[in-house]
Amino acid sequence: MKKILLFAIFSLGILANLNAQKFLYNVDFVSYFDNREYHSNLQQSKTIFGTRLSPEIGVGFQDSLDGSHKLMGGVSYIQPFGASWRSARLYPTLYYQYRQQGFTVNLGAIPYSQLYRALPDYLMSDSMAYGHPNIQGGLFQYASKWGFAEFLCDWRGMQSSNTREAFRLIIDGRFNYKWFYTGGYAQLNHLAGKSDDQPYLGVCDDLYLNPFIGIDFSNKTPLDSLSFQVGYIVGLQRDRKDEITYISQGCKIDFFLRWKFIGMENRLYLGENLMPLYAKYGTLLSQGDPFYQARLYNRTDLFFYIIRRSFVSCYFSWNFHYTLGDKLSHQQQLVVRFNLDGLKNKNSKIRGIFDK
Repeated sequence: MKKILLFAIFSLGILANLNAQKFLYNVDFVSYFDNREYHSNLQQSKTIFGTRLSPEIGVGFQDSLDGSHKLMGGVSYIQPFGASWRSARLYPTLYYQYRQQGFTVNLGAIPYSQLYRALPDYLMSDSMAYGHPNIQGGLFQYASKWGFAEFLCDWRGMQSSNTREAFRLIIDGRFNYKWFYTGGYAQLNHLAGKSDDQPYLGVCDDLYLNPFIGIDFSNKTPLDSLSFQVGYIVGLQRDRKDEITYISQGCKIDFFLRWKFIGMENRLYLGENLMPLYAKYGTLLSQGDPFYQARLYNRTDLFFYIIRRSFVSCYFSWNFHYTLGDKLSHQQQLVVRFNLDGLKNKNSKIRGIFDK
């Protein structure tokens, strides 16, 4: 009886320190048309056309230490156009979030939109961004006026008789000083076997380390955004079953320009094949764009906004892809994103799923 009484007093003490709870809700909507006319054996020509609806509801409150707590639940419904509803996919969204003094902790099935910025395309391809809406595990973040750092754990496959165990860990960070910045990415990607691993499927590891430096003149020119970045990528791919290890390296140069409703983004990679195991394992292991198997790859995106507000963005992008030895490939994207939370801050612009 004493234990019950002490627990009740303790619980009341905690509740007394909590401010009034708030009912929270949000709706995120993405529609995408992606037509690909490729002239390379690294990628297939096809059209991806579909929509994604992600409603959330939950509760939030402040504690006596100025910490913010939030518990959210919902679902992402993905419907490919031209297919029946049986081809649709449902992904649960359920996460707890805690914020205090620049730190944020997210645990559960967390929307990728919670990241401070989208992952680069050698870590997350356009196709994966459409169909993989949530981080399944945890997301830990810190932000200040000097920059940010974030760490995510995405558990992509739970080991079973039909599914191979798969997860990846990613660190992303950036430090700003006036117009100069530096930072980097690091990834550990792991693919193991099934619970009934007969025949033996083996274990694969996929690691990247990508430091970079850059300059950002967005506040120094009449342009909305102007940045230039140079990075060095070292990759290690290991197939333990075949006892093969690949070490690849290369240089990646990024340029981004945006003025009012138009913009351009260019990415140039020069180096060795970053995905030597892609031909064998595909997206079971590698989540990035297969174009990075080329020794020279350049992508140029020319885009303009049809609508750009705090809560909705619609843009068209014509993308040109070139790999050494192949003809010029091209891609047309029409992407719409609507987010209800954007109505709360009308002074900012909503981010697209590729940060355009």
